[in-house]
Amino acid sequence: MTSAPLPEATRPTSGSAVRPIARAGAIRTYLRLELRRMLRDRRTLVFSLVVPPAIFLWIGSSADNRTTQIGPDTNLAASLLVSIALYGALLTATSGGAGVAVERAQGWTRQLRLTPLAPWAYVLVKVLASMAVGAVSVLLTFGVGAFAGARMPASAWVLCALIAWCGSLVFAAFGLFMGYLLPTASVAQVLGPVLTVLSFAGGLFLPFSDGTVFAAVSRVMPTYGLAELARAPLGGASFEVVAVVNVAAWAAIFFAGAVWRFRKDTARV
Repeated sequence: MTSAPLPEATRPTSGSAVRPIARAGAIRTYLRLELRRMLRDRRTLVFSLVVPPAIFLWIGSSADNRTTQIGPDTNLAASLLVSIALYGALLTATSGGAGVAVERAQGWTRQLRLTPLAPWAYVLVKVLASMAVGAVSVLLTFGVGAFAGARMPASAWVLCALIAWCGSLVFAAFGLFMGYLLPTASVAQVLGPVLTVLSFAGGLFLPFSDGTVFAAVSRVMPTYGLAELARAPLGGASFEVVAVVNVAAWAAIFFAGAVWRFRKDTARV
């Protein structure tokens, strides 16, 4: 006696077809959890959403900065606004990526191996969550800047915000690299001061005069290229090729370091 074939809708789905669906669902679920975790983290919220607008209101919105013109329809307050918004995006991306250090110490990465979530998807979720919060940080800072007197062409508002946000991806890789490299107890204490030093040394807050030793040193800092590119749309300003080379080189270094440490970590768990 032969059994009748199962209808198409009730036939068992092959394992190869189920895995991508289960993995996509796991990524969406974990992304929601990661965003909720970041939004519950008061330290992340303060440094991402409160500190950058507060810094601009403190040092960027003075009467002198609002009245000093640096280009067509562009005042000095606009340049400071872009730099501070970029700093907030970098800080958010770095802290989000470095969160892997805490989760490694708590054994969370071992627990994830029991789920359909692949190791690379874990890294992807970390980056996406950091970029999402970073976008809110940039938009909020730009909104405060527009209200507090920053002036630049309409196209510059859009381009500067996009470059600042997209450029923070480089420092998401930096945060992942450091999160896998440094001991858990050292990550929070090290990354904040390091990023602040890199920002000043790279001319993010105050560009150095050409021909000085500080200007030469700033060109090799990982924040230099991002600062130049983010400020380039102001008044149609141009940027040097060295800025693009700087971003590409440091992005390659940070991503290669993150992949290297990631593989070593997942190989032992």
